Amino acid sequence: MADKRKILVVDDEADILDLISYNLSKEGYDVSTASDGGEALSEIRKMRFDLIVLDLMIPGMPGMEICRILRSDPKTKNLPIIMLTAKGEEVDRVLGLEMGADDYITKPFSPRELVARIRAVMRRTSEKKEDESVIRIGDLTINKETYTVTKRDITLSLSSTEFRLLLYLVERKGKVFNRDQLLDAVWKDEAFVEPRTVDVHVRRLRTQIEDDPANPKYLRTKRGIGYYVDPAL
Repeated sequence: MADKRKILVVDDEADILDLISYNLSKEGYDVSTASDGGEALSEIRKMRFDLIVLDLMIPGMPGMEICRILRSDPKTKNLPIIMLTAKGEEVDRVLGLEMGADDYITKPFSPRELVARIRAVMRRTSEKKEDESVIRIGDLTINKETYTVTKRDITLSLSSTEFRLLLYLVERKGKVFNRDQLLDAVWKDEAFVEPRTVDVHVRRLRTQIEDDPANPKYLRTKRGIGYYVDPAL
């Protein structure tokens, strides 16, 4: 059974916390609560959450400041945030979004609407995360999280070094790298690695990713200079 999505609800009104917690729990979410800014930050630093429902006006530290802190921290910069407030003015909504909130909902609201907004934000952020971790080029799909490469839905048997070499070149399509540059980037501080090692790994890669290794489509050679991935792909 998959782990429940964890949501932190931050609001200083007990009845609002109870209402949101009840409805989100009923929808299958794992819900934690906080009633002020300091408590909210403490909870976020102790536990990994999938989304924050954050009231704009809370004691201790305003929601805008919490949002700013979360967005400036690499560990939480992509954490989905839905701002919750009684204020309905356009300027507050725009300011909340400019500070990094993913969505904005005003009180009074229906629990059904909040659940729908949460689902929509989670779906968008999940798709964005997938987009960032997966690279598609021609018939190849490179997954940076699972360290896998598939070609026409068939998983290739690449070593970790071959994977790093391919990923490095794919992420820099069109740029030509000589052997020394690739050794520094991919092999880094490994001892006793000869420049010709790069050629060996390129040949191995071509036997797996290319339909015709002798006439490569992906991993090209710039004669007398080095290797590159065709920028047209």
